[in-house]
Amino acid sequence: MVQPSSSNSLTIRLRYPDQPGKLGLITTTIGEADGVIGAVDIVDVQSGSITRDITVNTSDVEHGQRIVDRVTELADVEVVNVSDQVFLMHLGGKIEVRSKSPVKTRDDLSKVYTPGVARVCRSIFTDPDSSFALTIRKNTVAVVTDGSAVLGMGNIGPRAALPVMEGKAMLFQEFGGVNAFPICLDTQDTDRIVETVCALAPTFGGINLEDISAPRCMEIEERLIERLEIPVFHDDQHGTAIVVLAGLKNALKVVDKTLESIRLVINGAGAAGIAITRLLLTAGVKNVVVCDRSGAIYPGRDNMNSAKQWLAENTNPDLASGSLSDVIAGADVFVGVSAAGALSVSAVAKMAPTAVVFALANPDPEILPEDAAPHVRVMATGRSDFPNQINNVLCFPGLFRGLLDVRARQVNEAMKLAAADAIARVIDESELHADYIIPSVFDRRVAKAVAQAVSGAAFETGVARRQQKPGYQVS
Repeated sequence: MVQPSSSNSLTIRLRYPDQPGKLGLITTTIGEADGVIGAVDIVDVQSGSITRDITVNTSDVEHGQRIVDRVTELADVEVVNVSDQVFLMHLGGKIEVRSKSPVKTRDDLSKVYTPGVARVCRSIFTDPDSSFALTIRKNTVAVVTDGSAVLGMGNIGPRAALPVMEGKAMLFQEFGGVNAFPICLDTQDTDRIVETVCALAPTFGGINLEDISAPRCMEIEERLIERLEIPVFHDDQHGTAIVVLAGLKNALKVVDKTLESIRLVINGAGAAGIAITRLLLTAGVKNVVVCDRSGAIYPGRDNMNSAKQWLAENTNPDLASGSLSDVIAGADVFVGVSAAGALSVSAVAKMAPTAVVFALANPDPEILPEDAAPHVRVMATGRSDFPNQINNVLCFPGLFRGLLDVRARQVNEAMKLAAADAIARVIDESELHADYIIPSVFDRRVAKAVAQAVSGAAFETGVARRQQKPGYQVS
């Protein structure tokens, strides 16, 4: 069973006789049903009865219902109400727009709106680049999706995707001080998405593409990069690749290996797998084998599209063939961006000594850390309840902070490599450990380090509009 977590948290309000042992009976019942109690709070005490809120972490909705049913069966215990804590966090949405300047007098109104605003409009008309200084473009990113590939849920559409995009916007602000707004498009036509984003672009300083299915996401990104004067970044591809490279740099230090010397197997040839492969090759990895459902990708194999053809021509120098279990023999590193359970214990056992495994399928990894442990030196997942979480929030807030601060025109490979190196260097080499190869998502040093690295790379590669580096006050 999946471990209980706060992402499946219930608050059960109970009323029962205020008698010795009654609370103990309730908590024992919850524990026997595998619930994890997070808090117990008194709501009311009167007339010999007591009302308490008991917050319980569960594994999923069905597990929560089983716990409520068990408590309901207890004599003299009334279930007054059950609240889903996750739903409560989302009521009314998770973000809002606020004014920066008060409008309390006629003078205020004349400055922020007519007639004063006309002078600003004319200034931008004369110098369009001044829109970055004089409007919200300076610090605003569009988080764009069509809802076709949302987390582990797949094609759920734009309305159902909106809570995820709101969450993304929150993370931009919380960790990078970047204003972001969700744009959920009610179309999955590639041409219409490109045209719509281009039409919206004058409002924003950057575009973050999110949860768009492959291979459409790659074409959409490429076409937008060609047409827009602002950076376009598909986080599911490149954010994942950057954080994987950061973690891998430190993992290899733990096992005393180098990027150039390792043999690496990637399972998953979708957008993330291809982006990871491209960035690792750029970073210096020489021997990469990429697998899909049909096994290793190599020249001349059946069941190939254009993206896989590129992989066949640029990876797998030894022309390995066969299943994942076949080609993983002797590999130093495994990176999974595929599906739960895709990697067996017997396959991991075939890897080289001091193996490194990044099992990043969400919500359930390709192999559980406890199953891989006897054969693996360093293990990472995409989950917060295991060590070494490979999480894109380590990348995108700081990356866009740096892009916006220098008014960059695009994101290039130099910026991606700089961002990965910055994330890795947050952990001093003296602190590195098999269970600490990647910083915590709550490490406030990360966004600042990434922003500085990205802005520096933007200046060095000539894609920054600003002529001097800004100071950084990312909190």
